[in-house]
Amino acid sequence: MTTQDTAKPADRLTHLTEDGSARMVDVGWKPVTDRMAQATGHVVMQPETLALIRDGLMKKGDVLTIAQLAGIMGAKRTSELIPLCHPLPLNKVDVELALDEPANSVNIVATATTSGKTGVEMEALTAVSVAALTIYDMCKAVDRAVRIDGIRLLRKTGGQSGDVDLTGS
Repeated sequence: MTTQDTAKPADRLTHLTEDGSARMVDVGWKPVTDRMAQATGHVVMQPETLALIRDGLMKKGDVLTIAQLAGIMGAKRTSELIPLCHPLPLNKVDVELALDEPANSVNIVATATTSGKTGVEMEALTAVSVAALTIYDMCKAVDRAVRIDGIRLLRKTGGQSGDVDLTGS
């Protein structure tokens, strides 16, 4: 298992042909391996808005549960949303949401796993994005300053390019 501190750029963009046309990458020759990706992001808001979420008083319902379900659903639909993204059989998707009262935010961590020929980074990132958008949607009526921040990949394992750990970045 190799761990890279920073992502290394590829020699070329894999979704482009030699003449610059878009293409779906051929992964047919790759071996099936167990793969995992974890992503994070957070939604910043006014302290009063966070208190409404914490106390279960948002008019649209239980923000954290609905955002968790939306994130899982988003991960499952990633290939329908992102052009050229392979549809993957997901083994598991976890979306964890935690209130961070000192930062006035909801922190989101999504973990996706598969046994496949390509990675699940896009699924983990989509899960975080959709969960964050759901929180935004549910809070925007009471807080016009709601802000989505810091969506990024934390780590990935499996595959030919090796393991990547960006938690220190």
